Amino acid sequence: MTFSVHSKPEYLQAYQATEADWNDWSWQLRKSFKSEEDFKKVFTLSNQEQNAFRQTQDIFNIRSTPYYAALAGKSPHDPIRKILMPHENELKDLQPSQLDPLGEKKLSNNPVERVIHRYSDRALFLVTDICSVYCRYCTRKHFTGADQAFIKQDQYEKAIDYFKKATGLREVILSGGDPLTLSDTHLDRVLTDLRKIEHIEIIRIGTRMPVVAPMRVTDNLVKIIRKAKPVFMMTHFNHPREVTHEASVSLEKLVDHGIPVMNQMVLLNGVNNHPAIVQALSRRLLYLRVKPYYMFQCDPSPGTDYLRTSIDDSLQIQRELWGHLSGLAMPTLSVDIPHGGGKTYYTPQFEISADAQSRKYVGWDGVQSEYFNPAPEQIIKPIDVEDYLPEWEALKSAKLI
Repeated sequence: MTFSVHSKPEYLQAYQATEADWNDWSWQLRKSFKSEEDFKKVFTLSNQEQNAFRQTQDIFNIRSTPYYAALAGKSPHDPIRKILMPHENELKDLQPSQLDPLGEKKLSNNPVERVIHRYSDRALFLVTDICSVYCRYCTRKHFTGADQAFIKQDQYEKAIDYFKKATGLREVILSGGDPLTLSDTHLDRVLTDLRKIEHIEIIRIGTRMPVVAPMRVTDNLVKIIRKAKPVFMMTHFNHPREVTHEASVSLEKLVDHGIPVMNQMVLLNGVNNHPAIVQALSRRLLYLRVKPYYMFQCDPSPGTDYLRTSIDDSLQIQRELWGHLSGLAMPTLSVDIPHGGGKTYYTPQFEISADAQSRKYVGWDGVQSEYFNPAPEQIIKPIDVEDYLPEWEALKSAKLI
């Protein structure tokens, strides 16, 4: 399996930097591209991009690590460039957009500041609002990018207290912003405090750092994460070109230390909305022991219209992959219902008829057959279900509001 490579001499020259600088994640964050002038050091900007730098700041901040910018090509239509570079099309939403498409600010989902509790058994903990790259399709533009490096002390204490009281809670997902932009000290504190809460079984970390600054995955970082096990790392690769040698080293360091890694991609118009690209990304990740988890429909946040593809297009991509791509490599196609309706999932429809006795199917390769149901009176429930009902009821009632 081969991985992408990129040339960085012009970046090192532009910053008068050394290889040691380049391989330091804190240097990558300090030297992030944030302005038109920064990007002009290494890009020839199109008219549409230049206009965007002057007009889209109110829609969303602009930022990229030098490492990630070095993956982008010279063409304005380059897929990586479309992810990181502002474009004047962000000013032209033709369909209704929503500043909070996931309904995260609804009182019922936002019990205390920095906590989003949408589903019964799991909650998001927004530990920072900073990302090292502000992707142009970001769904959390109502929160991300205000440059608050770490959650305020009073907000932190209220969040931890909520997690302690929500005894049905089983998972906490660190998000933001990007939790791995935090220092090791801050991250260690969060993980340690969460691990002290007995009913929290799983911690997840949602991050794009292995994509945009893979040098962040240091020996000390994996030691901190491993100490708080079980911790699942949720990465966010969108394109096979993002799976560089450097990224592969960071991913293997995580899994070699017993940290499961799963990937959540977003289908983006003109970036990755083709089965050949999805399979190339999925296979490369799976080879590195990273499970392709979700294939998300892009949310209708402000300025994303030109980057969103249709659900019909996404369904066609999924159907073409079905039967040709291993189930291990197949991400689940998911759409977040606007206004906070939660996730819904799609699979190709192979069922052609159904009644009480049977269901008929045509498989992905045209094979037709029938599945016969047992009679309703044959269906019985396990005799030990009572042993698990209290646990089930506690989980369903985990939300405190």
